[in-house]
Amino acid sequence: MSFRSVIKFDVIFRVLSFLLIFESLFLATGIFVAWLYDEDMMPFVFSVGVSLGTGLLFWYFFGRNKKPGIGKREGYLVVGLSWILMSLFGSLPYLFSGAISSFTDAFFETMSGFTTTGATILTEIEALPRSILFWRAMTHWIGGMGIIVLTVAILPFLGIGGMQLLVAEMPGITPDRLHPRITATAKRLWGIYVLFTVLEVLLLWAGEMNLFDAVCHSFATMATGGFSTKNDSIVGFSAYSQYVIIVFMILAGVNFTLHYLALHRKFSKIWANQEFKTYITIIVVVSIIIGIGLLIFMNEGVEKAFRDALFTVVSIITTTGFVTADYYIWPGFLWMLVFALMFLGGSAGSTGGGIKIVRHILLFQNSWLELKRALHPNAVIPVKFNGKAVSQNIIFNVMAFFLIYILIFASGTLILSMMGYDFETSIGGTIASLGNIGPGIGGVGPVENYSFFAPAAKWLLSFLMLLGRLELFTILIVISPAFWKQ
Repeated sequence: MSFRSVIKFDVIFRVLSFLLIFESLFLATGIFVAWLYDEDMMPFVFSVGVSLGTGLLFWYFFGRNKKPGIGKREGYLVVGLSWILMSLFGSLPYLFSGAISSFTDAFFETMSGFTTTGATILTEIEALPRSILFWRAMTHWIGGMGIIVLTVAILPFLGIGGMQLLVAEMPGITPDRLHPRITATAKRLWGIYVLFTVLEVLLLWAGEMNLFDAVCHSFATMATGGFSTKNDSIVGFSAYSQYVIIVFMILAGVNFTLHYLALHRKFSKIWANQEFKTYITIIVVVSIIIGIGLLIFMNEGVEKAFRDALFTVVSIITTTGFVTADYYIWPGFLWMLVFALMFLGGSAGSTGGGIKIVRHILLFQNSWLELKRALHPNAVIPVKFNGKAVSQNIIFNVMAFFLIYILIFASGTLILSMMGYDFETSIGGTIASLGNIGPGIGGVGPVENYSFFAPAAKWLLSFLMLLGRLELFTILIVISPAFWKQ
């Protein structure tokens, strides 16, 4: 049986045409920024032309053909292809402007932006035009809540349902439905996302940041991305700005369903949320431990020690990747704590990457209960989350996710080591890319970048970023032979 009879490619290209048109609108903001700061507008004019032209071409051939709704196969393909396509066309401003001359580097930077990884190959960030820096931050902001989550809010105009796309983008553990219609849910999520972004812009602007820096850093914070407009990330900004960013990183790492509940004053449900309590507890406990360690071993002042500790812990656990201190020069047990946080991630339903807190909770509970079941083999002891029994299918999903995650982490580390990179750099680069964190350890530590990697390594790391952002299964399903069979 041919692929055409199995997968509705017309439907796929119809959605992709909309995504490219949608991306061209965001690219157009670069024209305005370039005009505002008297910079060359042509790189963005060309980028808009190519993106919009390709999108309209797709729409001309596929957009007018109304076909039945999108299925699971189409959903997985659209999600995977959308991130790749958006990154391909999103790299055009770098290439047309000459800010990045290599296609590999431009794609790496753009994929890092859309997946909110924050790994960069750029060494002189402050020398770049502001329009390029703005687009760099914009890729974070678009990718933060998810290209597809935004798309499903508008998909009814295309005559295509959005649930399959949302499930494909966040398989396994999906965000709670805020509204019976998935489109309304996506709109509410984006409304909260925009609200928090605006609030952070105003608060940062009220400090020493100018409006441009406030906007770019707010985009990167709410997306848990980490691209800064400065070479030294957040180091040069005041304690006030750092505390503001800490607060919004924490908010970005929380399930956005809880923000919706907070806006409706349903605080009892928030305090009862097991993942939220675990998330906050980890941040507080690890920050105190590291803060005390910095006081004792690094001779820092009390306020700075705990600010650096809190900022680093929040930045890493939410996978934002902003930096205020070089944790790699801390005593070994302190930066090992930071490294361990790289395997946690934010909450499910947040803009954070990584494994997610809820998966750790379920895995730990299931492991603990297995000990009890060994002692009481006839007892029925279900795993519970937020007071409700969790189905065995979800437990199997979580266990499979952990196993595959560790296998991919080990494989990525091995491949980078075989390419000639030292062990710590291989480990750091792999987990920082797969977890969408940005800074790692070794050669990709908090004050380093990814420019030294060979092109093959950059493509591998770009692939790991995509895998991590789509939580493994979406891409693995698409590249499996079974996906292409009837």
